[in-house]
Amino acid sequence: MSRILITSGPTRQYLDPIRYLTNASSGRMGSALAAAALEAGHEVVVVTGPVEIEYPGQAQVIPVISTEEMLEACLDLFPTCDGLIGVAAACDYRPVTVADSKIRKTGEPLKVHFVETPDVVATLGAVKESQWIVAFALEMEDQRMRALQKLERKSCDLIVVNGPKALDSSDTELEIIDPQGTVIGSFSGGKVQVAKDVLRVIQQRLID
Repeated sequence: MSRILITSGPTRQYLDPIRYLTNASSGRMGSALAAAALEAGHEVVVVTGPVEIEYPGQAQVIPVISTEEMLEACLDLFPTCDGLIGVAAACDYRPVTVADSKIRKTGEPLKVHFVETPDVVATLGAVKESQWIVAFALEMEDQRMRALQKLERKSCDLIVVNGPKALDSSDTELEIIDPQGTVIGSFSGGKVQVAKDVLRVIQQRLID
C-alpha cells in the first residue's frame, strides 16, 4: 500500500476581499483519482482548492484557497507520502497587490499587475527523494511536446495531458506520456472510469 498525495481543484488569487482570479476546474478528476486509489488499497491525502464536489470519505482532505497555501500544505505532506498526482489547476498568476477593500468603479481603465505564483509540482519535484510524481498538463496546442517539456522541467515520472474540454466536465480525454515521450496510455470517457485507467498505469509503472 502506498500513501498518495493528490492535488485537486482550482485555486483563487484575490484582487480585493470579494474578487479573485480562478478557473473552471471542478475537482471531479481529483475526486475520481482519490476513489480509484482508495479502491486499490492505497492511503490518500487530498489537498484541494475551493470546489463544490465531495471527496471520498476515506481520504484525508485538506482545503486551501490560494496557490501559495496549496504549496505550503504539499511541502508539509509530501515527505510523508510515496507519490504525488498533481491534478490541481492552480492559478499561474497573482496580483502584485491585493486591495484592502472593494475596488470601485472610477470611469477609468483598471490596471492590475500580475506576477507568477510558485509552481507546486516543480517545487515538489525539486525536493523529491524516493517519491514518484505524476502531473496533469492542460494544453491547447502542441500538446505532447509541451507536456513533455513540463515533465522534464518539473522532474515528473509521468505526465497526463488533456485539453480545456475537461474543465468542469464529467467526461475527459487524455494521454499519459513517459520521459521518453512515448504515449503509454490513451483514455476517454467518464472521469470515474478514466481515473481507474490512469491509476492502473501508475500502479504498473511506479508502484508495483
